[in-house]
Amino acid sequence: MNNMTDKSVKWSENVIVADANHIDRVAFNLIVNFERMIGRRIPKADMARWIDCIALDGGLREGDNDVQVVLIHDKNRSVLENFAPGNLTDELNGKAFKDNLGEFTISVCPVEDIVSRDDFFVDVVEAACAGKETKRIMVVPDEDRPGLYDCLCHAMRHVDDDKRVTMFAMQPMAGGNFRQEILGYSLMSALGISSDELK
Repeated sequence: MNNMTDKSVKWSENVIVADANHIDRVAFNLIVNFERMIGRRIPKADMARWIDCIALDGGLREGDNDVQVVLIHDKNRSVLENFAPGNLTDELNGKAFKDNLGEFTISVCPVEDIVSRDDFFVDVVEAACAGKETKRIMVVPDEDRPGLYDCLCHAMRHVDDDKRVTMFAMQPMAGGNFRQEILGYSLMSALGISSDELK
């Protein structure tokens, strides 16, 4: 599994591809804003809980599912400051956990100098969508990066109709041949922020 962009890679039926630096930044912003709003300290986001929420929002249901999680990050930023566990290399890469949704296997991919972060992200998503085994793909891009969302829309325009693709962003995005979900909900759950606290 060294080269996630290789079209011959064997993928799981369920794949999550996420920009790790982006989710860390969004988690930080939520922590800062909600600590002021609800008046209490908010702990780091529970990584396993967040992954579960993304899987559920992407349509996965309880069962003996295999889920492949691919976390893409800048090679000089391998620690997520707002997640526990947060060390991408030592605590997350090659690790797995099992719960009522199935088994989740985590792979961490640093972006090397030979390719841009956006191009690498799109290539990994395309490879996952092209996998014969994949049925459900959940994509968590950095929607603030200019042009990335359009590139993803273009790359996924011909994904097979029998594959369920869900894109996660902090706000609804225009267009796209996929379902959309709001990223903030899964992160709020992982941060332990309940809806009752927001009333």
